[in-house]
Amino acid sequence: MSGTGSGADAGYTGRNETEEERADRKWGELIQEVRVAQTGVQILFAFLLTVVFTPKYEDLPHTDKVIYIVTVLLAAAATGALIGPVSLHRLVVGRRVKPQAVEWASRLTFVGLMLLLATLTSALLLILRVATDDAYVPWLVTGVLVWYVLCWFVVPMLTRRGRTSK
Repeated sequence: MSGTGSGADAGYTGRNETEEERADRKWGELIQEVRVAQTGVQILFAFLLTVVFTPKYEDLPHTDKVIYIVTVLLAAAATGALIGPVSLHRLVVGRRVKPQAVEWASRLTFVGLMLLLATLTSALLLILRVATDDAYVPWLVTGVLVWYVLCWFVVPMLTRRGRTSK
């Protein structure tokens, strides 16, 4: 592989790095991303776990209790998916499978982000239903969900359009 940047070499990524170096770089980037998402989901999950022990919980209508249970389960699943890359790394470190580990960790992270999206949306629905009984709550939640999708998926997809992945 030449370092000329011509792009003519098969597998040229714009960097003069081996597959292992690329895997190391991607792993470092992924872990930094996961740290941000992990912190947010863990704080939200901890908060959700305390709600059931408050006096107000018993007064919630059945629908709100169902939304709460679904939200807690989504938060638990998101937490598992976003912590998964750490466990994956611990279990495969030193086995010369870093490129494959990066791929699987990336998949777990994406699943975790999808679950976090669902968790945040359902938590917002629950909070707004409890805070106000107004008919516009579903519209507000839908607006925020659209905002999340725009920020988390549309802008990144527009940014990567026409670019190679390496």
